[in-house]
Amino acid sequence: MKDRRSGEHWMGRLYMREVSLRVDRYLVNTRVTPNQLTYLMTVFGVLAAPALLVPGIAGAVLGVVCVQMYLLLDCVDGEIARWKKQYSLNGVYLDRVGAYLTDAAVLTGFGLRAADLWGSGRIDWLWAFLGTLAALGAILIKAETDLVGVARHQAGKPPVQEAAAEMRSSGMALARKAAGALKFHRLILGIEASLLILGLAIVDQARGDLFFTRLGVAVLAGIALVQTLLHLVSILASSRLK
Repeated sequence: MKDRRSGEHWMGRLYMREVSLRVDRYLVNTRVTPNQLTYLMTVFGVLAAPALLVPGIAGAVLGVVCVQMYLLLDCVDGEIARWKKQYSLNGVYLDRVGAYLTDAAVLTGFGLRAADLWGSGRIDWLWAFLGTLAALGAILIKAETDLVGVARHQAGKPPVQEAAAEMRSSGMALARKAAGALKFHRLILGIEASLLILGLAIVDQARGDLFFTRLGVAVLAGIALVQTLLHLVSILASSRLK
């Protein structure tokens, strides 16, 4: 699992797979099903949004905890499925839905947090809008990837191979490699975004305002819009639809 090129999150390789294997031993002999774990995974991911509405560092910490529980259960459900040999298309579908909802929940919650719902001043809905815009971009990027499989299936072609992601143009390949080295696109993923939110909350706590939280929302909205377009171009410029 750790060797998968694009299917394994770096936190999974770094530590979460080690944690999940220790959790598995308590579940493999129970009646808990992989799909039930996937439902629970999604619940934790979605709970990140209301958690982030708690003011101050406490809310940011709760958001990170929810997302880390999501990541843990995302590892555990697949491991239990392989151990018990309980595979289903429902499980694959639910896993994707959970990923969509978690990214959207974190970014939407971030925007609402920046809007300062519980503050003494006027609620600034601009930040809630920008957070929702970032969430929409994150969802569209995932949809662009998933729609490759849909398009190939409808055309009667086999599933895409990882090698097909390589750019046909050397210039595009170089640009993609440069973008990949910067890793800025990861900031709009729920897991990375939750850590960014915590860091910004700590700085804002020291300042006594929401300046860096609001700056972060604006930056993530910009990244989401740019990445949505670049990801679409990279798919069309690769061999994934050939």
